[in-house]
Amino acid sequence: MRTSKLSRDTGRIFNAITTNTRSTRSSRTAGKSIATFALGYDGTVEVKEEEQLTTLDSTPPPASDIEDVGSLPRSSKKRKRNGVAASPAIPKTIIKTERKTPSRTPRRKAVKHEEHEDDVAASEDEDFAEETGSPSKSLPKLPAKRSTSPGGTLRYKPPSNWDTIYDLIRDFRAANPIAPVDTMGCEDLYHQASPSHEQRYHTLTALMLSSQTKDTVTAAAMQRLHTELAPDAPTDPTTGKVLTSCLTVANILKADPVHLDSLIGKVGFHNTKTKHIKQVAQILQSQYKNDIPDTIEGLVSLPGVGPKMAYLCMSAAWKQDVGIGVDVHVHRITNLWGWHTTKTPEQTREWLEGWLPHDKWHEINKMLVGLGQTVCLPIGRRCGECPLAGRRLCKGEVKGWVKKEEKKRKRVKKEGVDVEVEKEEAEIKLDGGGVLHEEKVEVKQESVEDLR
Repeated sequence: MRTSKLSRDTGRIFNAITTNTRSTRSSRTAGKSIATFALGYDGTVEVKEEEQLTTLDSTPPPASDIEDVGSLPRSSKKRKRNGVAASPAIPKTIIKTERKTPSRTPRRKAVKHEEHEDDVAASEDEDFAEETGSPSKSLPKLPAKRSTSPGGTLRYKPPSNWDTIYDLIRDFRAANPIAPVDTMGCEDLYHQASPSHEQRYHTLTALMLSSQTKDTVTAAAMQRLHTELAPDAPTDPTTGKVLTSCLTVANILKADPVHLDSLIGKVGFHNTKTKHIKQVAQILQSQYKNDIPDTIEGLVSLPGVGPKMAYLCMSAAWKQDVGIGVDVHVHRITNLWGWHTTKTPEQTREWLEGWLPHDKWHEINKMLVGLGQTVCLPIGRRCGECPLAGRRLCKGEVKGWVKKEEKKRKRVKKEGVDVEVEKEEAEIKLDGGGVLHEEKVEVKQESVEDLR
């Protein structure tokens, strides 16, 4: 059968590039003829025959993927021709397809970096422990637990390390009585020259005024009630001071509501408190002979008196610790310590009364209120000044708090007023490496005439 020249050339090219065919003289000759199809071939270049490999390594090249196996030569077991096994043709070059696995070096470096940070932190803890004598590991912070006995009664287990925390805070507060509650607390705002039943009424009135009000404002309002409520009160002719307190049930009933409101106008919700004070005075006159109730139920029944005021009044006025007075400071600080996880002051009172010894029910309120007013502030806690700092006892401690400068004072004159500014700065070194600056500024104004 006659074929065209194009068909014959195509056949020779196919046989030359096919690796699975036997090597013959015609295929080797066809391999040389491939070069004649190159662009610009003019017949002057001599094409040499490549040296044919005659040996075969029995060990196949290592394959990095399953795809490489397909490029290996076929098995050497071939049909015998004239009793001699034919050697398969071995391509000169085997192209491999390798898959690179993702490098895990960054992950290993990150792990090593974390381990390095842990080592540094551990060494810093050890150095801190050597300097302060405190333990290098954080102490357990287990909250109080509650269970029900077979008889149906509730049993409480105290939180971990509570006694150590309590003793440290109590000693710190005793050595630093600088909080407003230490000198202007509600239990200290009674008139000392008044009879005992009037002193108890003074304590109840101060507690009613203290709601949503600072101790300094409450003390100022109580002072005005003691001295300005009754215009005809007897005074000392030499000093002009009122000899006895004007704050009595009878004087409250006689006072004009507008005048009474003007005396307590600086306290929070003074309009509502004016109404409650007038209503309470009417109840005390008609039911308790101008004295106050001596039970929690009786105190809570009065307008404007809640459970916290009732327990504090029983403790301060009647010297009976029938419960714990829990305000926002006691509620917030005990949760920061991890003693419990409560949402309301009433829940905090229930938990504290379950396990706190009874002899500490009276002092815990004043102790923690003073701590909340001076160190453990609602905003910008001064953890560096707290006796628990560095002892790994407080669950809410801001670590790295460093006091930078005590106070900066300067006086400026503006619009005829001499203003004194007290500025206190602090730095907090964060765990991530940053630094948080904190400033507290107190402004005191005095008239120029007073300074002359």
